[in-house]
Amino acid sequence: MRGGRSFVVVSTVAAVVAGTATTAGAAARNAVAVWQMNESAGARTMVDSGGRGLHGSIGGEIATGVRTGGATGYHFSRLAPDTPPPHPRHLVTVPDNAALDPGTRDYAVTLRLRTTGKFGNLVQKGQATVAGGNFKLQIPSGKVQCLFRGSSGSVIVSAPRAINDGRWHTVRCERTASGLTLAVDGRTVARRAGRTGAISNSWPVSIGGKTSCDQVDVGCDYYFGDLDYVAIETG
Repeated sequence: MRGGRSFVVVSTVAAVVAGTATTAGAAARNAVAVWQMNESAGARTMVDSGGRGLHGSIGGEIATGVRTGGATGYHFSRLAPDTPPPHPRHLVTVPDNAALDPGTRDYAVTLRLRTTGKFGNLVQKGQATVAGGNFKLQIPSGKVQCLFRGSSGSVIVSAPRAINDGRWHTVRCERTASGLTLAVDGRTVARRAGRTGAISNSWPVSIGGKTSCDQVDVGCDYYFGDLDYVAIETG
């Protein structure tokens, strides 16, 4: 895995003007998956336009084809934290595929969100104790965090300011050999050095919360708000 900024810069994914509706359709040569979330109302398949056919299943509690602030995306309703029962239909899941594992590659996740919520997991593959490591983006107290845990250790970066103001924001987390970089609306807001090593597990990609939880011993961390797109790239 190479250190430094070795990603292809994509105008529609990585260099986003804050507050402007954008599309993640112009994929980079290094795109793994691009989920534009432009499906019509009632859709239950999230289409991957990145070319690999990594489509996802949209849970029945998620509203699709929602037009908000000039963007068409998914809406996730609010669920009380740590209150049973779990709601697996609140999630979008993409089946496990080796292409979705960071491995030892440079790896970036970019997404566009709009929320007034104060908690929730945005996107992840694996959970805290699973074999093979995991990664996730979450938004505790309205502040975006990005975590990668692998064979060499864990690194987490946190944005200094909350973005749960009901406006659209673009978030990008990059993992390289030397650490993590977090950007919000095209500006770097946090960096942390540290090696995470290889990350490869047998779990699906989950959008909107955890797949293995009971809301008693393990909270499901359900996201509340809107998502415009999610894109994954490798370096």
